[in-house]
Amino acid sequence: MQVMVLGAGVVGTASAWYLARAGHAVTVIERQGAAGLETSCANGGQVSASHAEPWANPGVPAKLLQWLGRADAPLRFRPRAEWRQWAWGARFLLECLPARNRANTRQLLALALYSLGALRRLRRETGIAYDQLARGILAFHSDDDEFRRAAAHAELMRRHGCVCEVKSAAECIAIEPALRRAAAHIAGGVYTPEDESGDAFKFTQALAHRAAGEGVRFEYGRTIKRIEAAAGRVRRVVLADAAGRDDPLSAEAYVVALGSYSPLLLAPLGVSIPVYPLKGYSITLPLDAADEAPTVSLTDVEHKLVFSRLGARLRVAGTAEMGGYDTEVDDARCQAIVRRTFELFPGAGQPERAEFWTGLRPATPSNLPCIGRTRYPNLFLNTGHGTLGWTLACGSGQAIADMVSGRMPEPEFPFMGMPARARAAFATSPGPG
Repeated sequence: MQVMVLGAGVVGTASAWYLARAGHAVTVIERQGAAGLETSCANGGQVSASHAEPWANPGVPAKLLQWLGRADAPLRFRPRAEWRQWAWGARFLLECLPARNRANTRQLLALALYSLGALRRLRRETGIAYDQLARGILAFHSDDDEFRRAAAHAELMRRHGCVCEVKSAAECIAIEPALRRAAAHIAGGVYTPEDESGDAFKFTQALAHRAAGEGVRFEYGRTIKRIEAAAGRVRRVVLADAAGRDDPLSAEAYVVALGSYSPLLLAPLGVSIPVYPLKGYSITLPLDAADEAPTVSLTDVEHKLVFSRLGARLRVAGTAEMGGYDTEVDDARCQAIVRRTFELFPGAGQPERAEFWTGLRPATPSNLPCIGRTRYPNLFLNTGHGTLGWTLACGSGQAIADMVSGRMPEPEFPFMGMPARARAAFATSPGPG
């Protein structure tokens, strides 16, 4: 089958890879000049299957009140006269209810563990390299009450198949000695030894190169103007040519993996998804041999920051800003990340060498991505992964390839267009052809 994938971030590129492996003829449309140049470019680097907990949890509403008006708040709300932003915010608060949070956590975890297994298989099969480290992730807390809550949550995660080890402050420092100068900031932590880290951009570029070698056609520098449907099916995607004129392309099936921009192209088709951009920030610090920086990937939970060693670089990423599609770098937020980094790791290079970056995370209120069928039988979605795009990319790509191929995906996840009661009948349902 001829399949067109819209978007060449880590999720779109993984989708193309698994679709090609399933025997489909795949074309990828990407507005940038290469794969992985937007949200996948400089993220936090964590493949955090065991930390697949939604931002929407029972403790967040009270924290939001504390964060109001703070320029460096981990989650910053910038009100706009836009109904989508307010509707998203209301649904986010609803997803903070304990029962919803537990259900969302369980479903995210199922997909994340499946995705980690898929990434490892891909790595074994291809030998792909992307500054990966399999040293686990240590999430440390600076607040005693938050640490106690995290320890209780770790027990829930263990019941769902995660290896989660609750650690004292001293044990945290034993796992990552670079934390020793920050001992006063650490109440304890949770260590997940099976998690990993790596450069999502390097991975995306390497996988795109391999996919092209296996016949996937990448159309870079192509702007999508609209998706057109007729008689209940998607008929073509209209691109802009060099002069801005319509340049239509057709396929038998289509996968939308456009991140935060997915709802803008889907809305004219009558397909509504709860995806809204959350702007995230990162800094990248070049490291010299004498610099002292962590090698175990870390999460500073209260500050919503993650730290990953990527070869001779330290990537620090986090915070979220809800203010529409603005992609300008807020220097104050990046400087706040720099300050916190050197509070914890005063020997981690030179602050003035930090490179700043921002990207739009395609977030849903529940943190559950939108993966699956739409009202059009040949239009599929693989978008809305929020902060977990790198973690969920391979599992999501394999799942969408299964669905396009008429197979039932393995994870126990609420894939769109597939109610639980209909899962057993999926193989006999009408496909995209």
